[in-house]
Amino acid sequence: MKGSHLFLCLFSVLCWLNLMPTAGNRVFHFGHCRVSMSMTEIRLGFTAIKANIQARDPIRTLSILSHPHSLHKVKSSDRCCITHHLFNFYVDKVFKHCKTEDSYINRKISSIANSFLSMKRKLRQCHEQNKCMCGEESTEKFKQILANYEGLNVTSAAMKSLGELDILLDWMEKSQRAEGVNDPPKPGAKEAAGTLHTPVVSRKTMCCATADSY
Repeated sequence: MKGSHLFLCLFSVLCWLNLMPTAGNRVFHFGHCRVSMSMTEIRLGFTAIKANIQARDPIRTLSILSHPHSLHKVKSSDRCCITHHLFNFYVDKVFKHCKTEDSYINRKISSIANSFLSMKRKLRQCHEQNKCMCGEESTEKFKQILANYEGLNVTSAAMKSLGELDILLDWMEKSQRAEGVNDPPKPGAKEAAGTLHTPVVSRKTMCCATADSY
């Protein structure tokens, strides 16, 4: 009997772990569209190459994403659409033109590009399900971003866009706060009164107690 109780406990724990979101993933809310994104992984990858990429930008007086107010005051109803446009933009126009002579930098760019490709597919599904509608404002703002990009040669525009990736990531997180979605705890942040570990222990304890009751 003890063996069967232990098996039930372990099985329940494994089932619970399988239901947990992948570490570092975060669910973003865009109206009726819900998509998960490895924001922590993208942030870490970009931070590792940010200085190198920005040093390759010869034109510091222009901006692709923030001039003139391209992502400023986007309506809640337009956030899904412009996010969809921007992920298509980075996958289709930016990453493919950001190859460098440094293999380490290229690997980091490739990793970020893969995360963006996954997000692009999820947003496309929302668009196909009519959960990501495009209004006039989002269309005009994206046209402005394209005009900023196309005003430079391809390589310079791509490197500048990649160097401004944190503008997009910051805007996405700010948009979530505007939607009333709280930021997740930052890695390494001190949790009050052991709140980080207590739920995990209590779930396992409850699981084993349930198994023993059979």
